[in-house]
This record gives sequence, C-alpha cells and structure tokens, in this order.
Amino acid sequence: MSARRKRIGLKGELLLAFMPMATVLLVLALVEALSSQRLLFASLASSAFLIYLDPEHAVNQIRTLLLAQIGSAVIGLVCYQWLGPGYLSGGLAMVLAIGLMIVSDAMHPPAVSSALSFGLRSGDASNLLLFCMAVGITALLVVMQRMALWTLRRVSRRDKA
Repeated sequence: MSARRKRIGLKGELLLAFMPMATVLLVLALVEALSSQRLLFASLASSAFLIYLDPEHAVNQIRTLLLAQIGSAVIGLVCYQWLGPGYLSGGLAMVLAIGLMIVSDAMHPPAVSSALSFGLRSGDASNLLLFCMAVGITALLVVMQRMALWTLRRVSRRDKA
C-alpha cells in the first residue's frame, strides 16, 4: 500500500505551489543577470518542487538541502577541474556525491544532477558562488513553505470550529 500525501484543498495547494514557482523564477532571474550557465541550476527547480510536495519531509530539511546541493556542486567542480569536462568527471562526481549524501545522512536526490552538471560542463567553472546563493534562496523556500503550511492548517482548523 502506497502512502498518499494529505491534500489541503485546491486553494491551499495553489498557494503552496506559488512559492516554489516564484523561487525558481527568482533564481533564474539571478542567474540570467549574473551568468550564462543556466543548466547548472536546473536541479534547484526539482528541489523547489520537492519542497512544495512535502515541506516537512526529511529530504527537504534545510541542512539536507544545503549539504547535498552545495556538497555535490563542489564535488562536481573538483572533478571537472581535475579531470576536465566529460563523462569521467561527471560519473565520478555523481558517485562521490551519492556517497557524501549517504555518509552524511543528507539524501536530496536533485543534488545528483548538480554533481553531474558541474562535472560534465565545459566552459567557465567559476559559478559555484552563484550556485550557493541560489541554493540559499531555495533554502528560504523551506521556511516559507513551512510557514504557509502552518498558516493553512491553522486557518483550516479555525474554519472547522
């Protein structure tokens, strides 16, 4: 039997979905203003959707998000700088990132894409700081989603009373 996610009504779902979409659009605007490496940030859209789906799940803890995403990006960048762009650096980055997530108990699946993106890419390798800023913005989304969920639950309880 599969566990089903508890839905909070269409209005609540739309409210919770708005913040991840706005966060991703903010990150894209930041990236566009400061860099041309748009694909490096694609995994953050997956992170934002996971946060929307279940902001209280262990995969979406701020510690987990920061450690997995930034750690994977650093691993990918180191592999890229050591081995150059390509499948070897991308594959090694992916394996090491998964190992980091297991050892640190910080499993966040979209971070695997971050490791691959930094390891496979060719071109300018100086976007780690920008990526970290974007991850920080995504981490703020966790706080906003939890606050919104708390507010929706409180309003829902008040309406039922």
